[in-house]
Amino acid sequence: MSPADLLHFEKARPMLVGLAYRLLGSRADAEDAVQDTFLKWQAADRQTIEAPAAWLTTTCTRRCLDLLSNAHRARVDYVGAWLPEPIPTPAVSDTEGGTLLADSLSTAFLLMLERLSPRERAAYLLHEIFDTSYAEIAAMLGIKEPACRKLVSRARGNLKITEARHAPPRERQQALLEAFRLAITEGATSQLAALLSAEIRLSADGGGKVPTIPEPLHGQADVLAFLTNRLHDYWADYQWLEADINGLRGIVLQQRGSVTAAVTFGYDPDGGVTDIFIVRNPDKLALLEPLTPATS
Repeated sequence: MSPADLLHFEKARPMLVGLAYRLLGSRADAEDAVQDTFLKWQAADRQTIEAPAAWLTTTCTRRCLDLLSNAHRARVDYVGAWLPEPIPTPAVSDTEGGTLLADSLSTAFLLMLERLSPRERAAYLLHEIFDTSYAEIAAMLGIKEPACRKLVSRARGNLKITEARHAPPRERQQALLEAFRLAITEGATSQLAALLSAEIRLSADGGGKVPTIPEPLHGQADVLAFLTNRLHDYWADYQWLEADINGLRGIVLQQRGSVTAAVTFGYDPDGGVTDIFIVRNPDKLALLEPLTPATS
């Protein structure tokens, strides 16, 4: 492979990783999809490829769609709630450069995408997040342009997906972290209750590997009781670290030098907290390890 061909791929890599992660909800799977794309790029007759970036995006997208179909089948047997793999936003920002839109990395946004068909998801992300034309997307997906426009319109309108991309001011996010910590560590819930939507939902992903709640909790009464009664005891010895996770302020918890949980939040357009997401599946926490303070 010539240096020029390698440069084409390296220039495209950040966008490919960002697209693949948003499609698959897993950084490890995203890296696999991008690696598969690189291998196909190596094997291709690159002299016949007029638009390398478009070729690479098409190849990566199609590989992700294959992986996405397999992932949906696997999630049927997933134990408990499935949540996307949390990722440290600064690390993603460094690799994605100008393509990073923090609100399209939020846990709430990625879960909203789960409600779309694979093609709807790909079309929406390519057009709305990565600014790809309808004609280019149609060619990538092997469909006609009107059908492509319909896919994007359905994703944008029927699911009200823009609401899931709402990010409140950083000061409000920070106030939430402090109120959340106060509720769990001291049992004082007044500040947190004032920030929560009446229909607040708490979901936890243990993947069947660590104990957690089997079903999401709904409503302030049940959620606050869980935080103050159960998590107060379970998390008593945890170390707390605030961090930017999936584009928003979140919390990483560790015990004896290892990450044990990550907490992120979803918001409504008025800044009210609609969701609390807790990931405890150890397979999904590896990327957060570098965020933790050094231990002796």
